[in-house]
Parts: sequence; structure tokens; C-alpha cells
Amino acid sequence: MSSFDTSPTLTAWRMLLALAVVFVLLATTGWTTLRHQRTPGESRETALAAWAHGRAGHRPLPDPTAPARTIAAFFAAIGPSQGARLADTHPLVVGNLNGAPVTLRYRANRVSLARSLDAERGRVDDPRLTADGRHEALRRVHRFASLMRRSRQILAFDPSGTGRTAEVLGDLDRASRVSVIVPGVDTNLLTFQKTARRYSAPAGMAASLYAAEHRSAPHSRTAVIAWADYTAPVGVGIDAAIGRLAESGAVRLVDLTAALPGDAEVSLFCHSYGSVLCGVAAPRLPARVTDVVVAGSPGMRAERAADLATPARIWAMRDADDWIAGVPHMELGGVGHGTDPVAPEFGARRLSAAGAVGHAGYFEPGTQSLENFAAIGVGAYDGLTCASTDSACRRGISGA
Repeated sequence: MSSFDTSPTLTAWRMLLALAVVFVLLATTGWTTLRHQRTPGESRETALAAWAHGRAGHRPLPDPTAPARTIAAFFAAIGPSQGARLADTHPLVVGNLNGAPVTLRYRANRVSLARSLDAERGRVDDPRLTADGRHEALRRVHRFASLMRRSRQILAFDPSGTGRTAEVLGDLDRASRVSVIVPGVDTNLLTFQKTARRYSAPAGMAASLYAAEHRSAPHSRTAVIAWADYTAPVGVGIDAAIGRLAESGAVRLVDLTAALPGDAEVSLFCHSYGSVLCGVAAPRLPARVTDVVVAGSPGMRAERAADLATPARIWAMRDADDWIAGVPHMELGGVGHGTDPVAPEFGARRLSAAGAVGHAGYFEPGTQSLENFAAIGVGAYDGLTCASTDSACRRGISGA
């Protein structure tokens, strides 16, 4: 490569190319900004203010931003009955409090969901609502009712704006291995689960992975978390082309992984823009995170896997029909997310995604992508199928 290849002229052209891609996307999808709609019921700000003035017996309540170990020590000291009272009195805080016992978080989030459901039902018949507003209110009613089913374990819930949530499948307290699914664009409360194209939504992804892990290792104590507890980009627009939302989401992901109960090993399964978030989080992830798997990735905001500065193994896959392959894998002026993770020069361990179709097909039952996810989730590395271009992806792993 000649010195001309790094000239200011070429750099300028690359910048123009990246910007052109962004503006084409904006022209075809619309300028995407976060819409902060008013949510009926108690706001998180009101809930935090009430918590700040609350007490458990004679004890002041801990700062919600305190380390998880501090929160865990507080709940251990006050005992289960006072913990339950706090969950019922301050559900929007306790339900999202890293370090609080997970069973208390489930309880608190059922209370928050019930309150949100009542408030939304009251809103449906508001004559001031437009037809679109009424339709959205009805969708929220159905979503809250579904999340409240007795069989569901909701680890996080915030109805404000477009909403955030996280759901656990399995026994998180007793799990020896935990899988966390980090989804991409257009993730919110209303898209958390879908009837059509079920496995393209976080709840369906988690159900598919949990079942596959049990098929792979029936006696393994596993848990899967569908983690939609960050503000994701809306559509394939400017927010999806930059890292701002990944930065704020990465803080939440690091906090989650550090606060999980017990000493379970953790694997992250990061899809689409979720892989950008995982790349940003990588240097700060706790040592218990042993594997980071990206599928359909636009980049991890790194030029090489080594730049992620994590001891976790980095895995990457992309199916042949995924449109993300046509996105420029580069970063200039904050636009774009860096090298393609499935490119050999990136240095990830490349896995087969045979059978997956399109950008949202990686968690479909019967695909090689799902079977590879499950093998990593249960630690059965000898059962992995490498991509045809990386037959040695299992190299150096004990037991593989």
C-alpha cells in the first residue's frame, strides 16, 4: 500500500462515504430520535425521591447508585420481611436495584407492573388520545398483562418513555452458568416479545436459547436473561450509526454482570447494535464474563479483538443473507463502529451460522447459530462448529 493511501484526500473521501451511508439511511427510514412520551403513574424520579426519604426500621435506605455489594449487605441486614415491605412500598426502585435479592426484584416488578397496568387501562378511554395514542395504550396494556403472568420472572422494569425490561428464565440464584442476551435497535417494552417472528424479539431469543441449552446439557444449572434494560436506537438512523446509546447502555450491562448472584460464569450474546454495546462494555466487564458472542454485528468500536482489553473470549458469526454485511465497517469522526468482527484481521473466533436466514434469524431453532450459542452457554466448547474460514476457532480452550 502506497503512502498516497493515507493522504488527507483519501481520508476525506472515506468520511464522505460514511456520512453518505448515514444520510441514505436517514432518507429511507426517517430521522430517528428518542421520543420521551409521558407515562401514566409514578415516575422514576418521584420513586427515587420517596426512596431517599424512606427508612427500614431505624435504618436509612441506601443510595440506589451504591455498589451491588453494599445493596446486598443492606438487604441481608434488614431480613426478608422488611425487604418485602420495601419491595411493596418502593417497587420501582427495588425492582431495578442491582444487589437486591432477585426474588425481591421479581416481587417488586410485579407490583410496578400492576400499577402501570391500572394506570394504562385508565388511559385507554381518555378522549384526548388520538387513534394512534389509543392503539399504543392498548398495546401497553397487553404487554404489562403478559409480563405479569405468574410464570414470568421480571428482573427489571421501567415503564417511562418507550420502556425497559429484563426477564430471567431459570433459577438465577442457583445457576452455575448464566447467558445474557443483548439485543439491538428498536428494543423497547412493546417489542420485547412478538407473536409473529417470535425469535427476533428478546423474550423469544431467550426462550429459544434456554431450551437449546437444556437440550445440550440437560443436567446443567443454567439461567438465561433477556436483557432489554437499556435505551436502544430507534430505527437504522443516526443513533444506530454512533456510539452514544451504546456508551450509556454499557454502564448498565457492566453493573448487571457485576451484580448477578453467586459465582456463575457469564456469557454475553450480543446481536446487531447490541454488539456495539458489548464492545464498549468489554474493558470493564468483570472476570466472571468468560465469553462475548456477537452476531450480525456492525462493529464493536474496535479495530481488533485485542483492543477490547478483556480476558473474555470473543466469538463472531454472520449468516450469508445478513444485510449488515453491506454496512461500511469503519469508524470516522464518531460515525461507524470499526472493523467487521467476522473479518480475519479482527481476530475473533469465527463460528458457523448455517441455517440462519437474514439479520434476525440467529436464534431460530434448528440453526447452527443457535446450537453454537447453546454450546458456549453451557461451556461445551468441544461441540462448537467453526465457520468454514476458521476451522481452528476452538484452539486453546480447555476441554475443546
